[in-house]
Amino acid sequence: MRNPKILIGLVAAGLFTAGCGSDGSSSDSSGGGAAQKALPVAINGPQEDVRKRGEDNLKVTPAPERDAPFIEQVQHRLREVILLDAEVAGETSAKCPNGVTQKAGAVSQCVVTYAGAEIPYEVKISDSYTEGSSITSYNTTPKKGLLVGKVVYNALNERYGTESGTTDASKLACDEIPAAKAVVLESDTGYKCQYWGKHANDGKGGYETLRVTIGASGGVGFENVK
Repeated sequence: MRNPKILIGLVAAGLFTAGCGSDGSSSDSSGGGAAQKALPVAINGPQEDVRKRGEDNLKVTPAPERDAPFIEQVQHRLREVILLDAEVAGETSAKCPNGVTQKAGAVSQCVVTYAGAEIPYEVKISDSYTEGSSITSYNTTPKKGLLVGKVVYNALNERYGTESGTTDASKLACDEIPAAKAVVLESDTGYKCQYWGKHANDGKGGYETLRVTIGASGGVGFENVK
């Protein structure tokens, strides 16, 4: 999952600052090109609910007041982080059961929920933090990946759909993938997608089957089933 960075209004990758007192899967075992059975969810174009970063419906409102307790600022930011990763608007919540230790190098555990899927996060305070400072910099690191069905469908369309420039693929389809599910990072999610390839099945045409994978940073990928 991506690891965003913020510095009082400046967004980069991996670090946050907060002011203190201030500002399931397919059962088809027929493999790759030989697969001839269509998966249940047909993908006919872009998924309209998939949004770009910065759009209003990927923000959590209202934001905490600038002098809100540090833990409230962290939990709010975690909710926005998971929305940015999800790319689809949904209900979010965040909790840090034992609080967030505001000391240099301290690591705290939090859980962020998106559409019912719970993703554990670590929050690490910067090693350079000085006690009493009005600004606290911190990193957030997800310990699991977030799989979002519509994002998978959209990614398949971008890769193999008519607007992708691919000329030998059609009839895109996938397993029924949950709206949201916590998965192991850098893994095969257990779900599959497919497209009809002109040159599959020894040139006779047929479905090419793809494993749905998730990378180290939470990105969706596809691998051909041989």
